[in-house]
Amino acid sequence: MSRTGLFDLERHFAFYGAYHSNPINVLIHIIFVWPIFFTALVLLYFTPALYTPSPQIGLFQSGFLVFNFGFLLALIYALFYVAFDKKAGALAALLCFACWVGASFLASRLGFSLAWKVVLAAQLLCWTGQFIGHGVFEKRAPALLDNLLQAFLMAPFFVLLEVLLTFCGYEPYSGFHASVKAKIDAEIKEWQSKKQKKIS
Repeated sequence: MSRTGLFDLERHFAFYGAYHSNPINVLIHIIFVWPIFFTALVLLYFTPALYTPSPQIGLFQSGFLVFNFGFLLALIYALFYVAFDKKAGALAALLCFACWVGASFLASRLGFSLAWKVVLAAQLLCWTGQFIGHGVFEKRAPALLDNLLQAFLMAPFFVLLEVLLTFCGYEPYSGFHASVKAKIDAEIKEWQSKKQKKIS
């Protein structure tokens, strides 16, 4: 059953889909969105610890897992995704924490002086790829110019949901895909109409 407000998955996914209707642009985002999240966590590894468990046990004994701003970011993302949809959200939450663990391990091995260079290079590559996807293939400005929350908080989940919809036929509830497609088509038609009016 669909929801309203902040957790209206249909509305948010339709907004996202209207900016990502070209198959090549969609593929580019599938490739690059999660690495942006991962590399951001690499950099956030070097923020101060918010909490230190005592005594340290398990993976925390090794010193590379730290409850810092990277963990907090992964937690916020995970909670949002589970609130959107329990099944796909749980998978997205698992990926968030897997990214946190992987990013923490990588950052602890690289050290800050090398890590920030790796992160900068990866971020530049990923963002450039996405801008090319929008400019060359989608021929529409990225969603971040219209909705920053959508671009930074929700994009990883929507990329995952796009994959689940396309390759597994997954729907959060019956009729979700058809309803979203109708909203996307209507939004694109409205955008094209406004674009045409500006030209003429």
